Amino acid sequence: MTSTDLGKNYGNIILILLGILLASIGLKGFLLPNGFFDGGAVGISLLLQRFFQIDLSIFILVVNLPFILIGLRQISKEFAIKSAFAILALAIAVHWISIPIITHDKLLIAIFGGVFLGAGIGLSIRGGAVIDGAEVLAVYISRKSSLSVGDFIAVFNMILFLFVALTVNIETAMYSMLTYFSASKSVDFILNGIEEYIGVTIISPDSEKIREMLINDLRRGVTIYKTEGGFIRNEESQNERNALFCVVTRLEVTKLLSEVQRIDPDAFIIQQPVKDTRGGVIKKRPLY
Repeated sequence: MTSTDLGKNYGNIILILLGILLASIGLKGFLLPNGFFDGGAVGISLLLQRFFQIDLSIFILVVNLPFILIGLRQISKEFAIKSAFAILALAIAVHWISIPIITHDKLLIAIFGGVFLGAGIGLSIRGGAVIDGAEVLAVYISRKSSLSVGDFIAVFNMILFLFVALTVNIETAMYSMLTYFSASKSVDFILNGIEEYIGVTIISPDSEKIREMLINDLRRGVTIYKTEGGFIRNEESQNERNALFCVVTRLEVTKLLSEVQRIDPDAFIIQQPVKDTRGGVIKKRPLY
């Protein structure tokens, strides 16, 4: 094993341990003492703990065990080992670490409980493990059916919160949905960061000037598509033209749009989120 690989492994362990700490704060400082729930395997664990009054750490282990086995079969042995370590460490932390109740305000509990829990889940994923196995099941189901990962998680949590509404009360279910949304946004922020990638398509008669600006001024790669106009205005001919496609971060979009508008105020611009990229000339996210 090289020193680079060793450093990366240590970095992953630190991320997982930090994720476990933040998730523990979210659970013991916000959600658990106030009877709130989250989505996924953590939500099921909290719900079972409420009904059976058994230590939450037991349910964290039991509920996530099938997901670890699925991860071993569907993803990799290394992923399953890391996830088993992370879930065991979370269970130990929840059982042994004493965290004072931070607030009794229901709105703050829902929002910040979700922020801490989501940050913990996100950091663990960055470290190559999961502390909430529902997404592993979602990946498995998506490979066996027409449901996407996002579709399955949405349906899974909708059923869970409906069950909370029927067995606990509607108010708790609504606050728990807010917790889940807050946690989801935290996970997205940890995984994608503020510098989310945006794909920008530009169609303009001045495509050559725009191409030079993107390459020389913004230092970004450009893909050129040969296109033909499909909309005829004032009997214009369907001229061939170039469509430019470029991937930038969200922080770079404003500058790109400003420069394009300066060259051609009537340029047709399309923006779309990009989950991830590999290779090419783009601004790299920081390595963790």
